[in-house]
Amino acid sequence: MSSKQKPAQPLGPEWKLLAVLGGFFVIATALYAGWTRLHYGEIEPIGSTALALLVGLCFLAGGYLFKLSREIEVRPEDNPHAEQEDAAGEYGHFSPWSWWPLVCGIATALIFLGPALLQWWIAGIGAAIGVVGVAGHVLEYNRGPHAH
Repeated sequence: MSSKQKPAQPLGPEWKLLAVLGGFFVIATALYAGWTRLHYGEIEPIGSTALALLVGLCFLAGGYLFKLSREIEVRPEDNPHAEQEDAAGEYGHFSPWSWWPLVCGIATALIFLGPALLQWWIAGIGAAIGVVGVAGHVLEYNRGPHAH
């Protein structure tokens, strides 16, 4: 093999999942359109269009991931012969002392609770708490004892 050729790489599993889902939704769209035509005499436009757009979404995202998987290096989790040590290293930075994810979780719960109870003011309070929570979480390392 010449030095300019790339070695054959196994492709990641993400695009395969989306391709299978896209194929499933093609069949589901055809069945849905046929069933509504038999039952109502015409194809129901809203559901059929939504399912057709879902097919496009799956194939669009799957095609992008297929293209991307051919251009990046093989990840250790995609290599069947990889050792556990190949995936060692830093995965990111986590804040075990942070209370901001709890604040964001409470805000999300309130945002979903408001419409469920038909009390929109609860969702408004949740949105306000959410803005504070997200800002606090994003800016956590810009002030206080953990500032960089």
